[in-house]
Amino acid sequence: MVAVAFILMFLLLFLGVPIGSSIGIPVAILVAVTQCTSFEFIAQFLYTKMADFTMLALPFFLLAGDIMDCGGLSKRLVAIADSLIGNITGALGIVTVIACMFFGAVSGSAPATVAAIGTIMIPQMVREGYDKSYATGLVCVAGGLGIIVPPSFPMVLYGVTNDVSIGDMFLAGWGPSVVVGAMLILTNCLICQRRGYKSPIPKKTSMRAFVRALWDGKWAVLMPVIILGGIYSGAFSPTEAGVVSCVYGLIVGLFLYRELDARQIIPMFKQKVNFLGGMMFCFAPAGALGAVFAYLGYTTVIKNFFLGVSTNPYIIVLLIYFFLFIAGMFVQTSPIIVIISPLLLPVATAVGIDPVHFGIIITLALAVAFVTPPVATNLFVGASMTGMSIDKISRAAAPFIFGLVLSEIIVGFMPGVSMLFVNLFG
Repeated sequence: MVAVAFILMFLLLFLGVPIGSSIGIPVAILVAVTQCTSFEFIAQFLYTKMADFTMLALPFFLLAGDIMDCGGLSKRLVAIADSLIGNITGALGIVTVIACMFFGAVSGSAPATVAAIGTIMIPQMVREGYDKSYATGLVCVAGGLGIIVPPSFPMVLYGVTNDVSIGDMFLAGWGPSVVVGAMLILTNCLICQRRGYKSPIPKKTSMRAFVRALWDGKWAVLMPVIILGGIYSGAFSPTEAGVVSCVYGLIVGLFLYRELDARQIIPMFKQKVNFLGGMMFCFAPAGALGAVFAYLGYTTVIKNFFLGVSTNPYIIVLLIYFFLFIAGMFVQTSPIIVIISPLLLPVATAVGIDPVHFGIIITLALAVAFVTPPVATNLFVGASMTGMSIDKISRAAAPFIFGLVLSEIIVGFMPGVSMLFVNLFG
């Protein structure tokens, strides 16, 4: 019966039925047929999931990303990154990766990072002789840093779904962010060295230029410092941090940089209200599906299946990565976290993988999913900005996807990369 429910769910998703309905209908059928629990309990479970205060962090962090983009904060972060890099081979590619890391430290969203940084960097890279498809592919893959650098939308969702500390998840994200960023920069430099991508305009770095860019962007740089510093110090919760980031961004954009039009605010709020409604409609039934699976004992079945293949944690990590890679090609981020992560977490803990580290494994796998067709959100954003085909962008992005996959294997096999700051400060 569970197999029929899964087939029905994926069929409905394939037909374009809203995610919440695609999950809710199989849940109702399972409960009605198996009698594993009552519909009253399911209704109560749905309300409990939707009433979770921590869930409010998601739309606020995404809203903060929009405010940064419209308020002039994101372009100042790019200017700071640009002032750090001289006229070396592949300089603009390096700036792009660093800028994505800066922007990801506030937005928590991969598509938002691609849109914000791509709007600035792709035209600039093309003007300085970079191939347009190369520039777009790099931005699309580097945009995945938006969910790896804390604070992160998937990290919040994973923490809420699996009752894992969101503060610990944020601490665990810093090490992998550096690994992924360094790998993408290295890949960029190797390709640019071969193709000769170098700015035709001589440019030298200087402390004066860096200080000038840093002073101009001081309010933008201060934003992630306030947010993450407040979370780690215990001054406010992740949800409150999302609100603080929005208020801070509005003040800076409206009154300090004066680049945010007050008429843009209401449409941004309306957009995020629609997002939150859709998110809740997806999250609540997915949680109920996990509860039904637990009642039917299928979490134990899944765990026994993986452990029957191997009890070696490295083999289990590879199996999980492969499973998530296939799932990420066809299923969006939120369903993977709320449906699949509770099923795989018992497998991970059974072989000694810390739940926080497993959350990082999930997050890195999702960063790859954002650029692997057919469901490749970052590629769609890049295509909509440049008018290029998904196929052409995918081919240009392939070396960076390989670097991203290599990074996730390194992090998966070396828990110390993600657990270092958790053990020190968590």
